[in-house]
Amino acid sequence: MSEAAETTAEKPTEKQTLGFQAEVRDLLKLMIHSLYSHREIFLRELISNASDANDRLRFAAIADPTLLSDGTDLDIKIDADSKAGTITIRDSGIGMSREDAIANLGTIARSGTAEFFKSLSGDQQKDSALIGQFGVGFYSAFIVSDKVTVVTRRAGSPAESGVKWESSAEGDFTVETLNVPERGTAVTLHLKEDAKEFADGWRLRSLIRKYSDHIGFPVRMKKEGEANLDYEAVNEAKALWTLPRTEIKDEEYKQFYQHIGHDYTDPLAWSHNKVEGKREYTSLLYIPGRAPFDLWQRDAARGLKLYVRRVFIMDDAEQFLPQYLRFVKGIVDSSDLPLNVSRELLQQDPEVDAIKGGLTKRVLDMLSKLMKDDAEKYATFWKEFGAVLKEGLVQDHANKDKILPLLRFASTNDPDNKPTTTLAQYVERMKPDQERIYFIIAESLEAARSSPYIEQLKERGLEVLLMAERIDEWVMDHLDEFEGKKFKNASRGDLELGKLENEDDKKKQEEVKKETEGLTKRIKDALGERVEEVRTSARLRESPAILVLKEHDMGASMRRIMAAAGQKVPESKPALEINASHPIVKYLDSEPDEEHFKELSQLLFDQASLAEGGQISNPADYVQRLNRLLVRLAGASH
Repeated sequence: MSEAAETTAEKPTEKQTLGFQAEVRDLLKLMIHSLYSHREIFLRELISNASDANDRLRFAAIADPTLLSDGTDLDIKIDADSKAGTITIRDSGIGMSREDAIANLGTIARSGTAEFFKSLSGDQQKDSALIGQFGVGFYSAFIVSDKVTVVTRRAGSPAESGVKWESSAEGDFTVETLNVPERGTAVTLHLKEDAKEFADGWRLRSLIRKYSDHIGFPVRMKKEGEANLDYEAVNEAKALWTLPRTEIKDEEYKQFYQHIGHDYTDPLAWSHNKVEGKREYTSLLYIPGRAPFDLWQRDAARGLKLYVRRVFIMDDAEQFLPQYLRFVKGIVDSSDLPLNVSRELLQQDPEVDAIKGGLTKRVLDMLSKLMKDDAEKYATFWKEFGAVLKEGLVQDHANKDKILPLLRFASTNDPDNKPTTTLAQYVERMKPDQERIYFIIAESLEAARSSPYIEQLKERGLEVLLMAERIDEWVMDHLDEFEGKKFKNASRGDLELGKLENEDDKKKQEEVKKETEGLTKRIKDALGERVEEVRTSARLRESPAILVLKEHDMGASMRRIMAAAGQKVPESKPALEINASHPIVKYLDSEPDEEHFKELSQLLFDQASLAEGGQISNPADYVQRLNRLLVRLAGASH
């Protein structure tokens, strides 16, 4: 039970003072210190909440038409009193009961709240952006207010069940039952001294047109003139997605995104489309310019706003896009789905699957167009969402060929470690006889670039794709080829150089193999079951040794992820490849003392484990062996 829900009062109709949930208290501290870089954002948030309340009543009235039987229009009214320093935003929507007010205004019932607060840095500019992403709605009122009063009555309930909620954001709030003649909610802001400018009628009108012109309900204010009590609509009050694209300005599209995305930055791209024929639906989809703080939280709310024949049905309808496109914001308005559709029915409806396929294709086409038309914006997209898009290569096999061209990689061809290389560019730059697309995965791009596994590839002038994200090994294990060129992990199996190796290369390798047969056997005997085999390496040029897994063995990165998740890691035994021309290997070959030889072999194995990105099973033993070697070498030099 949340702190806000705890009460010892015996009579629920009495006035109660309750404590805010801890997360709300933390959030209010941020609001009071005005962390939004655009303070006027409070008006957009509160009007958006009022619009949602009206939408929810219209939906509820489908099942119970009596909820709208009093004839009150669904609209939003805003009153400002410059002398008193107050603003009131009033809707005629679903309203709240006493229990609703305590639960909805005293707690944040949203997954990821703790992660949100951990992500705050104390930097006002950065934190203000995160608050916008969190979409805290009602609490934005405290950006400009030192006290907020809410008077509300739930639709369908008697007038005497109305509720008054009030707080000065000092850790608690009061709630009492009173007579409220009209359904809906009125939020009154008692403005701070430095926010009295917002009580100006002209200022409010300009902000409504700026942020809420697209709201599907009229936002009304009293006509100009003190004696005038008549209200007039300030906004256009048209559902943006229902208008022809030719009638909508780019600025209006951006404003609508800011409304549904709780964001005050512009989207990178959008797509507005109406499908007619066998099935009819309209979609308006956006690619945001930045990732939300909970992008990687699997149970976070995400999805599109769902309308059926312009009637709002639900937020976060995740059934209309695959999981790897969870960053997309927007709406879908279907003419075919029933008005009483539920989340459970959406999961079983073939109509929804068909819409999902169409919307997925539209998003991928939108990304392809962004990539071709605006490299800078696409670079921003890739930085924010590239790792998520990669999930689609595993999750959405049907669209794999559409996703592959959208990928970006760092490469040995680019010294800046920036993901600018496409697979098409890689293939275009391949050597005439090259048959494989080489890649390497490491803990960081710097580690990948200096990996011993790609020493020979670099010496031959072969480009290698560099990867360092946790998802990369899982994704690459599910990829086979691109444009007929197979992918090759440079750290597993044979390098498969094919025609790039001439007969002289092969002959030289056979000679080295024969010359070192005795050495490789001695090392294998010294290491025992720790390795599958010991062999001379065709990969190495500068490093003494590496551990090489079989082609389909699990790599070090995935092994660490599985171990961290408490899963059993499958057994695998690597091969130790040695560089016969390296001074350390030559020194090892000349060591007559078998005990010293065994110790040096173990040292070589541990170093190879580190080079692979793995962990040493016993670091203390490794340090002691290294110290003994250094002491011996120091003694030999005197």
